[in-house]
Amino acid sequence: MGLNISEIIPRREIEISDLNGKILCVDAFNTLYQFLSTIRQVDGTPLMDSKKRVTSHLSGIFYRNVNLLCEGIKLIYVFDGVAPELKFKTFEKREEGRDIAREKYEEAKRKKDFGAMKRYSSQLIRLNDEMIQESKELLEAMGIAVVQAPSEGEAEAAYLCRTKKEIYASVSQDYDSLLFGTPRLIRNLTLARKRKTISGWVEVKPEIIELERTLNFLEINLDQLICLGILVGTDYNPRGVPGIGQKKALQIVQKYKQPVLIFKSVEDQIMSLPEQERFDWKEIFELFHKAGVKNVDFRFGKIDETKIKKILVKEHDFSKERVEKQLEKLKEAKEKAKQKGLKNWM
Repeated sequence: MGLNISEIIPRREIEISDLNGKILCVDAFNTLYQFLSTIRQVDGTPLMDSKKRVTSHLSGIFYRNVNLLCEGIKLIYVFDGVAPELKFKTFEKREEGRDIAREKYEEAKRKKDFGAMKRYSSQLIRLNDEMIQESKELLEAMGIAVVQAPSEGEAEAAYLCRTKKEIYASVSQDYDSLLFGTPRLIRNLTLARKRKTISGWVEVKPEIIELERTLNFLEINLDQLICLGILVGTDYNPRGVPGIGQKKALQIVQKYKQPVLIFKSVEDQIMSLPEQERFDWKEIFELFHKAGVKNVDFRFGKIDETKIKKILVKEHDFSKERVEKQLEKLKEAKEKAKQKGLKNWM
């Protein structure tokens, strides 16, 4: 679900090559759900092996990340830990959404409407413990660092970006990372490079959002950005405040400035929500300021070709030829980088 403030946030497109040599902290759950929802067959069903186990996430992890590694990008995948209690409202809402999507998918299936089937099936996705564990194993076998967050993955990623100078940016499709204080947020990094639209195929480029530039552009500070997010709706209060969109929220924040006054001005709208959707803004505000994070060390291991083939080819029926071709491509890229490093040293 995530925070949506896309209409008011300044961003700029970048080339993948701009990230050469950079270390990026990836919100793992956000990215895995992205793979599960986009890497699908024509009728919307996810990729599966011969035992009917979903493999869309593994396909995304391997093929998309090989391309990024070949571009000289170093990746750290940060996995969610225990979610804050407030987020369970979001989980309930997502479950309701899945029930509705399941009904619509079955209806589309009866009508053989493949477009609708693909659209609704992507809303049925769910990560289980087995998928999470095998994702971690594959990432580590690819030489990608894995970090286990105590709570929210994007909060931990933002914290690492703030506190470790060697990490360049967070990677997520959601804007919540900005509210957690990440200095830079990169979107579209792990998406397919081309996207099909009504008018044809369009190129999808990564985009970068810089927190300091965003705050200056909006003429607000981080506390006020958090308030803006709460007004619009976060994972902790998905509905937000009735009748308040992104631009209106910005106006309110700019006018009242102080969090207490901001929420005093919309008190009646909050109380007009159904009781189960009302929220305590102070509690949410505190979660963004004091998220459960920890200082961790990370390590980029060596590529373990044997383990990669075991997970993908032996366990999940991936094409041995395609996997080996990608591994060869990765080895060549690493060799070129090594040679370039030697030339620079000489």
